[in-house]
Amino acid sequence: MKKTIGILAHVDAGKTTFSEQVLYRSRAIRSLGRVDHRDAFLDAHPLEKQRGITIFSGQACFQLGDDTLYWLDTPGHVDFSTEMERAVAVMDYAILVVSCAEGVQSHTETVWRLLESYGVPVFIFLNKIDRAGADPDAVIEQMRKRLSPDILDMRTYQVNGEMDEPLQEAVAAQDETLLDALFTTGYDAAMWHGSLREQIKARRCFPVMAGAALEGRGVGEFLACFTAFTSTNYDPSASFAAQCYRVRHEAQGTRLCFLKLLRGSLHVKDELSLPDGPVKVNELRVYHGEKFHAVDQAEAGDIVAIPGLEGIKPGDRIGMEGTNQFRTIPMMASDVIWNEKDVPAFRMMQALRILEDEDPSLAVEEARGHISVHVMGRIQLEVLRQLMLERYGYAISFGPFRVLYKETISAPAIGWGHYEPLRHYAEVMLRLVPTAPGSGVTFRSLCHVDDLSLNWQRLIAGHVSEKQHKGVLTGAPLTDVCVELLAGRAHLKHTEGGDFRQAVYRGIRNALMHADSVLLEPVCGFSITAPSEQYGTLSGALTRMQAQVEPPEYAGDTVLLRGEAVFSVFAAWQEDFMAATRGRGSLQVWMSRYAPCREQQTIVESSGYNPCADDSPDSVFCAKGAGFTVPWDQVKNYAHTSWEE
Repeated sequence: MKKTIGILAHVDAGKTTFSEQVLYRSRAIRSLGRVDHRDAFLDAHPLEKQRGITIFSGQACFQLGDDTLYWLDTPGHVDFSTEMERAVAVMDYAILVVSCAEGVQSHTETVWRLLESYGVPVFIFLNKIDRAGADPDAVIEQMRKRLSPDILDMRTYQVNGEMDEPLQEAVAAQDETLLDALFTTGYDAAMWHGSLREQIKARRCFPVMAGAALEGRGVGEFLACFTAFTSTNYDPSASFAAQCYRVRHEAQGTRLCFLKLLRGSLHVKDELSLPDGPVKVNELRVYHGEKFHAVDQAEAGDIVAIPGLEGIKPGDRIGMEGTNQFRTIPMMASDVIWNEKDVPAFRMMQALRILEDEDPSLAVEEARGHISVHVMGRIQLEVLRQLMLERYGYAISFGPFRVLYKETISAPAIGWGHYEPLRHYAEVMLRLVPTAPGSGVTFRSLCHVDDLSLNWQRLIAGHVSEKQHKGVLTGAPLTDVCVELLAGRAHLKHTEGGDFRQAVYRGIRNALMHADSVLLEPVCGFSITAPSEQYGTLSGALTRMQAQVEPPEYAGDTVLLRGEAVFSVFAAWQEDFMAATRGRGSLQVWMSRYAPCREQQTIVESSGYNPCADDSPDSVFCAKGAGFTVPWDQVKNYAHTSWEE
């Protein structure tokens, strides 16, 4: 049985130490490494050794009993949450490591929400039970309150391999068949084990076990339990489908695309149907740490790296519809600063594009003489700076953070896009409709196939999703809009594929120029832990920021405050937080949602954005053998298509 297992944790929970124990006990490594010794197997990059944290997702492949496990190590620092999410997207099960010394942290909750959104079943390992003051019972209650009421305490099973009465009853409470059996025929180990396996897979319960990874306590028993209560059912005989979860570049420049096979099989010399045409697979690699071995074929459930596959990026699917839309979104951007006498701008862009290929959330952009990147925080900027120096010898720094806005519309708007220079032809009539917050940009066709063939309509759908469309207020990314194709027209002789790309881009832009646009600003969630005596100071600061704060939670002499605030305001206060708590508080911030901006007019005016100087809302028509441009506000009068409800 093939299983993709991810391991996740907050910083310093002992995730890497736990991984080392698992790999060692499974004979996947010969000796135990340690973070402080800088020899952990999966933290192999020099930056990871130097900083003592996981920065890049790592992979090990090994046998555990009859199972083949793909073990995915993920970063625990919030600045690298985008890297973590790309791995979460292909996990069959997750192991969440929680420190008994620190308990549930804010980042633990962030990770939990992410696993929930992807529907990943979770096992929990309570680590560091040997630490002074560690209280596993209290942490389990904390998890039931802050993570899920369905936390299942399996520590007694971990010790003796049998279900005691409380565990039998807890499992039966989730299964009516077991509940009936409990009061009639009594406990049957096979029935209970089978039911628990299905409950875990369906996320109806979350098993918790405990130990001390540094000493190896509880790890072997955890593994035995994990093996017994996990299962997958991949179908290697089905049609091929896979998802890319990771892209890396070797030192010599070879691009590696890591695919998780979701169904079917793949052989060397097979052809993959990609958006830019078929590509032959010349090599399949299975990675174990930094090393790999080549295989002739892979089946559903396997993770393989394939050299090449240009154009496929993390989240893309092959052999099935759609692309995974990642939830973790940076809220800040920063300009790249460097000496252009040493490195021309085009060289800098080439290098940054390679990093963006590996981490699409960087969203590298060159505009108005500046190059900028989207980032999660300062640690990520430091890592980017070191990566550029290490890989390319480019010395860079970064400018101040600025908030990343988005744009949407408040009501439906119609626009036309027409592209007809000589011997070309395409026209679309589009309607933009506002959709639910967080839905992104979607597509729907209301055009009959008698008016425009299905092939052209599919091409139009692809052009809608292939790029990030900009709003017309500040040039911020467009979101929460459905692009509806109302009508379209092609020419039997003159229409080429690229013509509809031009028509779609112009049509979306044209509709936006007619729409009532709304600027959206990021709203962050926050969690503050501080001494109780500082509650008044913190409460006052949060009130001044107009933050929405939940009732405080007290635990001994500490207070926990959670809530939401406008990120632009809250980000400035973060600098003063440590001073306000005299260095005794901790603060966790994460992206929550986007909401209408309270200072829209001020921000739009200060941006100085010219919507007509960016993507064109105008159209190109043809008369007397020559193309001519029609301004956006007159295109309707020249359009060749119309539509009635």
